[in-house]
Amino acid sequence: MKNGVVIVGAGHAGVQAAASLREEGYDGPVILIGDESELPYHKPPLSKTFIKDQDAKPQPLRGEAFYSGSAIDYQPGVRIEAIDAGARRLEVSGGATLAFDRLVLATGSRPRLLKLPGSELSGVVSLRSLADARTIRELSAQSEDVVILGGGFIGLEIAATLRAAGRNVTVVEAVDRLLGRAVAPVIASHVRQRLEAIGVRLLTGTTIDRLEGDKGRVSAAITSGGERLPAQMVIIGIGVVPNVELAEAAGITIANGIRVDQQMRTSAPDILAIGDAASYRHWFTGADVRLESVQNATDQARLAARTILGHADAYSAVPWFWSDIGDMKLQMVGLTSGGDSHVVLGDLAENKFSIYHYAGSRLLGIESVNRPGDHMLGRKMLGAGFSPTPQAVAAGPDALKAALAAFQEEPARATG
Repeated sequence: MKNGVVIVGAGHAGVQAAASLREEGYDGPVILIGDESELPYHKPPLSKTFIKDQDAKPQPLRGEAFYSGSAIDYQPGVRIEAIDAGARRLEVSGGATLAFDRLVLATGSRPRLLKLPGSELSGVVSLRSLADARTIRELSAQSEDVVILGGGFIGLEIAATLRAAGRNVTVVEAVDRLLGRAVAPVIASHVRQRLEAIGVRLLTGTTIDRLEGDKGRVSAAITSGGERLPAQMVIIGIGVVPNVELAEAAGITIANGIRVDQQMRTSAPDILAIGDAASYRHWFTGADVRLESVQNATDQARLAARTILGHADAYSAVPWFWSDIGDMKLQMVGLTSGGDSHVVLGDLAENKFSIYHYAGSRLLGIESVNRPGDHMLGRKMLGAGFSPTPQAVAAGPDALKAALAAFQEEPARATG
């Protein structure tokens, strides 16, 4: 492949795809295109340590020497305007073109836009990039009152971080509970209690009618009920949308993201998609999903590299996620939609517990708060296809480990 592999997007997925191509033995050209000027960096710290510490530096995904040492042509600050799938060519901003033999779309997602009067005011921001995080950090130093629109993971992580830094923080969520369908109601209620205990004000079932400003900068958010919430900064965290425009314009199939098969291939020959922008039929649930997580991005990137090298592996990674909100480390493994019962292990009062979700007798997933051992064991159980009984869960981690070991020994005995 004389033109090699071009990867569009230099986030977690894109960088891992480049690294995995080399790890799998691919020796052709690898070109990694990023639209930011920064060295590719870890995104999870942006909503936590980075925005609260004026001296914090971005954490590179790989050192600069990695790219040159691995013969990866990293091209920062480059914007791709169009894909000519038939000619296997990219149109680059400025009029240049770039040929490829294989193309990997790791285009990610972007914050959902806020359509409100006043949303154009200075001080109204969202968080998706390092530049956004720098803006939030700078504005935080100048702000006493902060309003966050959206009670999802990003909004609540920022809320806890800014409250710990002494800001008056109000979170406004349109639905009647935090974290939407992301976690079980008992965890959402627990998170609410812990945040309120440190002084974060949480308004659920509430919407914002407009934003007010003073001399071009936001000064308040006005709720639909007429309450005026003072704010020198308003942070928008109402979800993201996948970046599918390049693929869609090229005639590639779109279905809540760039549609891919179990090898990460799109509907266009020689073009793959991975990460936040990719949608697929999930092996575990049988449902169509689009997952926004570092784990999903990196595991799909590894598989895409193998696909390019001619392997036929199907995507079978166990999905897992995490979020740090104040003194709570939330860890989730599996996909719990469709659950009809659950078992609680641990103590909510001690801020250490896990919820095991079932559909009938099948374990769907585990949500943990400050119990990393449960999370790691859950990843092993789901990866092995093992569903412990609720009685085994209630007996505690040691009983679960023993049950998993016995389950894993059965195939060995059967074939021995």
